[in-house]
Formats: sequence, structure tokens, C-alpha cells
Amino acid sequence: MSSTGNELTESSRGALMVSVDGAPPRRISLRAAMLRFTLRRMFKNRLRFDIPVQVVRARVERLSKRLPPPPADVALVDVDANGVPGHWLNPENATEDRHILYLHGGGYVMCSPKTHIGFTWRIARAARARMLVIDYRLAPEHAFPAQIDDCLTAYQHLLDLGVKPERIAVMGDSAGGGLTFGLLMRLKALGLPMPGAAVGMSPYLDLTVTGDTHFLHAASDPMIPLPGVIYGARTYLQGADPKHPEASPIFGDAAGLPPCLIHVGSDEVLLSDSTRMAANLRAAGVPVELDIWHRMPHVWHAFARYIPEGRAAIERIGAFLREAIR
Repeated sequence: MSSTGNELTESSRGALMVSVDGAPPRRISLRAAMLRFTLRRMFKNRLRFDIPVQVVRARVERLSKRLPPPPADVALVDVDANGVPGHWLNPENATEDRHILYLHGGGYVMCSPKTHIGFTWRIARAARARMLVIDYRLAPEHAFPAQIDDCLTAYQHLLDLGVKPERIAVMGDSAGGGLTFGLLMRLKALGLPMPGAAVGMSPYLDLTVTGDTHFLHAASDPMIPLPGVIYGARTYLQGADPKHPEASPIFGDAAGLPPCLIHVGSDEVLLSDSTRMAANLRAAGVPVELDIWHRMPHVWHAFARYIPEGRAAIERIGAFLREAIR
């Protein structure tokens, strides 16, 4: 299933859903193929960057109100994590001292714990862990490194609660994946204890936007347009060095980071962010599993309600975390 040589996973309909580095193309489910078509037509081709991001942000938050709440076996509790708002997701099957700090995506400019509630509870339940999802400050109102500061505050909140660092996993999707590895770089710089594991889902790790797939996959990526990658980076950085390791972790020293799992689609514009980060981790002697899923759109986990690949990917993450922070 991953570049470490595990077997590929099959759906209940027999469609192979994961592509290993260098493996031949595999089939995807009909629902995933339909999702790719819909995302290209209704999202990628309609994205605009000539209107205030606050307007787009408000629209996204309104749409999030249509998302169904977590099931009855997953409790949602609002929290103030040392001044950073968010909520806890507490599945009934959670191991008492297994915790996840979840950092949502949204290009650093939009989204919130509420916009991600449709799938974060699935990850918490699959990992059998309590999950803290934080509402970190957004750009352009708050530029880098305010977001990393909030992530550090939330991580310290877990430590203040008495949670052992080795029993914490930090994870996130897209920009949240960038914050995940950016937080690890901050922890390393400060000499603070590392979490037990980290997971990035389609992580946004190169704000210089110089990766080869940023350009090679600009047309094939069904969801994320290259101008959006550039816009997010500029709006977040606001003049800061794009090679700062907390902003673009691919330029940081990966030595000493915890075991990592990275998921990315095979034709994403951000594919090279993941492959370069995985190469850096391996070179530094850090255990890393890089799963490249054939023709999956950006953060396909968010569509687990609709596509089998999303559910399979979340189960893969759950298995990794149950082993890494057991």
C-alpha cells in the first residue's frame, strides 16, 4: 500500500485504489472518477482570486453548516486550548491516553474545524484517539508565523493536560499538513519534545512553488489550480522568507523528526512537495511511509462519505496511528 512495499488495498468491488511509487496505473472507483469530474467543473474552474478572501471564506463557512454532525458515538466538545479555540472529538472507542492534534487545511486563508467535521471524526474513530481540532488564525489578517504560534500553543496545551508527547500525533491536510511539519520544525528549534508521529494529507510544503509537479500537473490536477498555490503562499507569507523551514518544511533539517505518514494523489500539483519531504526524511534516518494514491484528488479523505478510496485512506491512517502512538 505504501512505498515501503506493503500490499495494495482493494475495495469491496475489486478496484485497486493505491499506486506505489513506480507502479503501473491502477483503476479507481466509478465514484472517484465522477468526483474528479465534478471537482474540476464546479471547483477548480470556478475559483477566483479577484474577490476578497473574506467573501470566499464566509461562503465556505455557510456551506459547512450543511455537513452532518458526527455520529452519536463521537462526542464534540468546544475547547479553549490556552487561548486557541477549537473542539475535541471524543469517540467512544478512544484509548484514553492516545491523542491527535489536527490542523485543518484551506490555503492558510480559510476553513475551520467546522468545515472539516465531515471527516475528522472518521480519523479520530479509526485511530481510536481523542482529537483536538484547532481554529488557528488565518491570513491575510494574520501572517506567518502566527499560525505556527497557535499550533505550538495547542500542542503545549496537550502537554499541560499531562499527555505524554509520545502519545500525541500531529496531523493535517493541505495547508494543515504544512503546519504539521512546520510545527515539528518549531519544536526542534526550541528543543521541545517531539510527538510520537506525524501525518500529512496532500501537504502544502513548498511555498517557493518551485516543485516540478507544480507545473507538470497544473492541467491534470482535478481540484487545485497553480494560481491558488501561489496565492496561498503570498497571502500567508506577506514578505517572509518562503524558504523558512517553518513555512516550507522541505527546506528544513528533518533529523530528529518522529515517524511520518504522507498521503498524496498521483497527479496533484503538490505531489513533489510530498516526494521531496519524504526523501528528506529518509535521508535523515526518519521512518516515513509515502503513499501515492492513483488519481486521487487533493485531500480525497474529505470525501470519505462518498468514495471508497476516502474510507480506505482513513483506515490506513488509523492503522498507522494505532501502531505509532500505542
